[in-house]
Amino acid sequence: MTTNNSSWYTSTPWIVGGIFSLIALALIIVPIGENTELDVQIGDPAPFDIVAPRSQTYVSALQTENAKVAAEKAVPRIYDPPDTRVSRQQISSAKAAIAFIDLTRSNKLATTHQKQQELTKLGSVSIDDDLQIQLIQIEDGRWTVVKEEIIRVIENIMSEPIQEDQMKQIRQRIPVLISVELSIEEAELAAMLVQQFIVPNSLFNEVATNKARDASVDAVEPVEQAFAQGQTIIARGNVISAQDLEAMTALNMLEPQRSLLERYFPSFTAIILVVATMTLYLQRTQPGFFYRTRHLLFVVLLSLIFLFAAQFVIPQRLVLPFLFPAATLGMLIAVGLGTELGLIVSTLFVVFIAIISDGRIEIVIYHLVGPMVAILSLGKAERVNSFLLAGLATAAANSAVIIAFRFNDPTIDILGLSTLLGASIANGAISGALTLTGLFLLGYVFDITTSLQLVELSRPNHPLLVRLLRTAPGTYQHSLHVANLAEQAARNIGANTMLVRVSALFHDIGKTTNPEYFVENQVGGRNPHTNMDPQSSSNVIVAHVTDGDTMAKKHRLPTVIRDAILEHHGTTVTRYQYDNAISMAEENDEQVDISQYTYPGPKPQSPETALLMLADGCEAKTKADNPSTTEEIDQIVRFIINRRLKQGQLDECDLSLTDLGKVRESFVTTLRGYYHNRLKYPPEPVIEEPLVENLDQSSDIHGTKTSE
Repeated sequence: MTTNNSSWYTSTPWIVGGIFSLIALALIIVPIGENTELDVQIGDPAPFDIVAPRSQTYVSALQTENAKVAAEKAVPRIYDPPDTRVSRQQISSAKAAIAFIDLTRSNKLATTHQKQQELTKLGSVSIDDDLQIQLIQIEDGRWTVVKEEIIRVIENIMSEPIQEDQMKQIRQRIPVLISVELSIEEAELAAMLVQQFIVPNSLFNEVATNKARDASVDAVEPVEQAFAQGQTIIARGNVISAQDLEAMTALNMLEPQRSLLERYFPSFTAIILVVATMTLYLQRTQPGFFYRTRHLLFVVLLSLIFLFAAQFVIPQRLVLPFLFPAATLGMLIAVGLGTELGLIVSTLFVVFIAIISDGRIEIVIYHLVGPMVAILSLGKAERVNSFLLAGLATAAANSAVIIAFRFNDPTIDILGLSTLLGASIANGAISGALTLTGLFLLGYVFDITTSLQLVELSRPNHPLLVRLLRTAPGTYQHSLHVANLAEQAARNIGANTMLVRVSALFHDIGKTTNPEYFVENQVGGRNPHTNMDPQSSSNVIVAHVTDGDTMAKKHRLPTVIRDAILEHHGTTVTRYQYDNAISMAEENDEQVDISQYTYPGPKPQSPETALLMLADGCEAKTKADNPSTTEEIDQIVRFIINRRLKQGQLDECDLSLTDLGKVRESFVTTLRGYYHNRLKYPPEPVIEEPLVENLDQSSDIHGTKTSE
């Protein structure tokens, strides 16, 4: 049985993904009927093994051109020999510049600033302010050494061939060529001046290079390609390349291409990308999602509906693409199945929009940012105005994208920009309204419980809660205490607080069938269990779970609430009745079937139902033991949690030991508020007052007579 489940679990996502891919492909690419002709293009996967119908040799223009390109690239750039005139000219320029610097330095009447101004007249030499000052203030003896080093290094470098593409490396070598006899400051000054006069002296000879390359290209012989009859040109599934298409053209195998197929391969690739990414995401983050058939169908069908609508709204339209409510898709999934899932679906749906819109970047970004902002703004969506705020946030985000991409667009005028901004605002309003409407329509169909539904169920005027209050008031108060306990703990560990609270309110509705059999509803010390055999007593107690499920089903409560009713006792044993049965059996040498004293389960499958189980047990035991100190409360909570752990009741829910530690602290804090010590007041003196015999004639507390 396990193997079959595992096999089904492994294959289900890919089966659903395959079906989704086929339908999505049909929606993106309108079928044109059966086509048996070989109608392919570059980038298409080969529909079958394509083989040569006959033997033929032809000159491949593509391969010949590739050979010519390779031959041309193989010829290096040709440079002329070093021009000594350039070297002499640069040395002369350097000496002239040094002479001008000497003249400026020797001007005793000029200030340093004036000398700096004079140095700026060296048109071919650019000197930083700091180096100008250093140049002016350097001692004459040291300057003589520096300028001799400058001329020496320039002569040394310019005597070698220098090509234009080597200038960077040459300049990096200059500091190394400066004599180590110079100080660091002097070497830096010399290097700066040397760099000013280093220029290429071996120039690129474009004519000679082109001539050599042309000769190399002319020497290339035409490349022939030969195919034998029956030889495979391209195997099935391989992507058709330009050379494959050339071969099929040379062999007269191609029919005129149809323009409709130009988008086939990109669309196919996009769909596979979306399906594979979504499947991997769910397998890694929500592996149990594939067991929830309705939820899986909800995501698939909703995506297909929006894809179908997008085909009519987005292609070849100017304004309608900005009215398309893509945010509704993300918000519906986020509210129904979780924020993270809504974000990933919205992000992947943009891939379809990119294909449909032919990659128009502003539309792609528009339908990416808008839904993301809408989902993040929606939050828990526990109130109707949450959808209004999400719509406003969507409109703002949409408008921001329009301004970012179209505000400076020279092809759009004020009227066009205003129209797009109006469409963006309308998009937000439409998205919010459609989401709110869709939740009411789709929530019941696909068994998805939303926060709005939970808020509605938590109202005390629900028929089941009214019945619980009237029929079993003790159980009603117990449910309220459990709800408070579980809700606070859920908030501390990040679980769904509203789901926990509503589950706690309804978890014991089955007790309304036989309320007097449960201790919290018993008055006067009368306990019907004292006159019952252990198995019958256990059956009555266990039945409140199945009775509750039946009542929940009758009143169409969501599946998650019914799960909480069935799971809040897990597969635990009615220990008191079971122990009595054991004692009686030992006296009569009989065997006791423990399954007759066990709740039907299943064990808690979610953190929320696990919290409900723990809160239910802790509340009941604290009420029975009536602890007076925090330490006693803590001992009770620890006992219940450890007991459920040892019983294996928490094995199938996603609660860590860290979470259980936070739950314990929360339970203790909340229960301490219920069972705090109270101040004992001294007894008041008894004041005898006349007994009111006729209540109808007595006055009420406000001094007025009661109505008859």
